[in-house]
Order: sequence, then structure tokens, then C-alpha cells
Amino acid sequence: MTGLLSALLALGAGVLALPALALLVLTLAAGRRPPGPVEAGSGAAGSAPGLPARPRVAVLVPAHNESRHVLPTIACLRPQLGPRDRLLVVADNCSDDTAALAREAGATVVERFDASLRGKGYALAFGVDALRADPPDVVFVIDADCVLSEGAIARVAPECAAAGRPVQMLNLMHAAPGAGVRHRVLEFAMVMKNLVRPLGSFRLGGACHLMGTGMALPWSLMSTARLATGHIAEDMKLGVELAVAGHPARFSLGGEVSSAFPDDSGTARTQKSRWEHGHLAILTEELPRVLGLAWRTRRPALAVMALDLMIPPLALYGLVLGAAVALSLLGAWLWPGLVPAAQVLLLGLAATVLAVGLGWWRYGRHLLRARELLSTPLYALWKLPVYVAYALQRRSGWVRTRRKDE
Repeated sequence: MTGLLSALLALGAGVLALPALALLVLTLAAGRRPPGPVEAGSGAAGSAPGLPARPRVAVLVPAHNESRHVLPTIACLRPQLGPRDRLLVVADNCSDDTAALAREAGATVVERFDASLRGKGYALAFGVDALRADPPDVVFVIDADCVLSEGAIARVAPECAAAGRPVQMLNLMHAAPGAGVRHRVLEFAMVMKNLVRPLGSFRLGGACHLMGTGMALPWSLMSTARLATGHIAEDMKLGVELAVAGHPARFSLGGEVSSAFPDDSGTARTQKSRWEHGHLAILTEELPRVLGLAWRTRRPALAVMALDLMIPPLALYGLVLGAAVALSLLGAWLWPGLVPAAQVLLLGLAATVLAVGLGWWRYGRHLLRARELLSTPLYALWKLPVYVAYALQRRSGWVRTRRKDE
């Protein structure tokens, strides 16, 4: 009986250590950082070598009270569009002058007012409906507080059209120059989540999750996608549904969409709360289905998406794994039957530390010094209220991030 209990505890420890193994596998698969800011194509005009002529493009910009940030977004997009392309701003439940400013800047604007159905997915569905009378070949989605790198549309649009699959560009947020350690830790955490992991999953299995901004979809998929769900993580949910249907997203370093972290720590916590509540919701809702399909169909794309999906927010995982290691070591000192479980958990902790260390060495040394990297457990404690809030009351809907200057 004692041996059976010890084996069951070791098995449970193995389940808890699985996300650490997944993180290490994806980090190793990501390999070295590409030598330049983009991996494919160059120049702001024409198409990338070997790809067909540039398809007709529509850029959807969902905006909820973004009057302070929509103009830089429009300014970076307009020079990248040709005479056959469209720039459509969806002013969703706006109470400010977002719509008027976007029109003055040269964008086509549609306005949506529905207080009962709130969320980015509803705004995207409204924008797609506005495009149906004269549909494009490829639809880009760029959030209204983001800036797209020069030439990105010219490089990514032909890739999307040729593959007939969604394409997710690199999506990063940047701390202000001279920012403190906490904001640079946040930036490194986003590098791990939005660069290292999708790059590893794409190189390993040819797929990645969608991130909500900086994504391009063929019209045939965008026009039939189930967008108006109101889900807090509508982007990840859409990516999972498309992958299950046989259209997994590609990851492209042919362009980068970027934005700035909020300066205020309370606002940053609210933003992270929304992201991570959505991540946890998709993990619990979709992971069993994706794992089951990956096992039955042997599709590498679903396997790598499940691998990435099983990784909880790293701060939460680090807290749970660290506590489990400490308790198992204490328990093993009192009862030798816990030794196998403690060993498995220690291996999981070592794999997590190795993955984060490799990610930092390859992609994050410009953000954090080695001694600053050691402060990341304090960052995990700073985020503890986010996870308590998830346990007590999950977030839903579209909650716009407030900035310090508002």
C-alpha cells in the first residue's frame, strides 16, 4: 500500500512537472535568435522572394476609446497600403472622438453601439460584415494602440495568401527607456511568451497561437470565422478553432507589431490580469480537446499547440512549483515514500530554470542583467493578486487599458 501511494504521488508530481518540460522543449526548438529584426523578406514594397504578387488587403483596427493612440497606428499603416487596399477602423462603443480623428486621418470608419454585447470579437465581426460587399484577399487585424513595422504588410500578405492559413507576426510590448526592473521583467516575460514559445512551436510543428493583433487571415477563413463570442481570449480561441479545422497559424518574423507598457503599476496589473485570466480560461476549456485530437490524428500542429497551451502563466507556475518542491522536500524528510515525488518536482524546477535561463541568454540579455533576472520570483509575488482574482471572479469582456496620461 505504501509503495502504491508513493507511486501515485510521483505520478502527480510528474503531471505538475509536464509544463516545465513543455517550456524547455519549445525554448530549445526556438534555437538562436534570428540575425536581424525580421526573418523573411526585406524592403517596404513588392513581395518577398518566391511569393506571388501582393494580394488585396484590408486592415481592421478595432478601437474602444482610443483617441489618444489611434493616430500613430493609422500613420504607420497608411504608407503600407496600395490603391486597392482598405483601412477600416471599427469604433466600438466609443464615448470619445476616436471615430472623428480616424476619419480625419484618412481611415474608413464604422461605428458600433451595443452595450449588451461588448468585446473585441464583436467589433471584429462588425468590421468583417462591413467588408463583405467588396471583400479583400487578406485581412490584417491591428489593435488601435499598436505600431506595425515598416514593410510588414508587403511581406506577410503574400505569405498568408500563398499558404491559405493565418499568419501571426511578432507581437511585443516595450518598456519605456530607463524603465525600472519590474517593467523590464514584464518585457522579458512577453519575449518568452510571444517570441520564444511561438517560434519554437512553429519550428517544431508548423503552428502557433494567434495573439489578437499583428495577425493576418485569408478572407475565406476570416469571413466564416466565429468571431462574435465575447470570450475574454477571443484570439487564442479563434486560433485553436482554426487549427482544429485544419488551418493552424504560421508564425512570421517578417513583421513586428509593437506597443508600450502602461507606466502605472496598477494599470499594468489590470492588463496582465485580463491576459492571464484569458490564458487560464483557454487552458481549462481547450487543452483536453486539443490534446485528444493531437493524440488521435497525430497532427504535429495540434501537438505543438497543446504543448504551448499546457504552460500556465509562468509566474503562477513558478509559485505553484516552488511551493510543491518545498513541501515535498519537507515531506520526504519525514516520510521516505515522498522521495520519488520530490525528485520529479526538482527536475521540473530545474527544467523551468534552464528554459528561462536559455531564453534570457538568447533573447533577453539586452533587457535584464543576470542579477536582475534573479529578481523574477518577486515579480511572481507582485502578480499573486491576479491569480487570487481569477479564483474568485474571472474577467470577461473588453476592458480597455488605461494609460498614465489619461
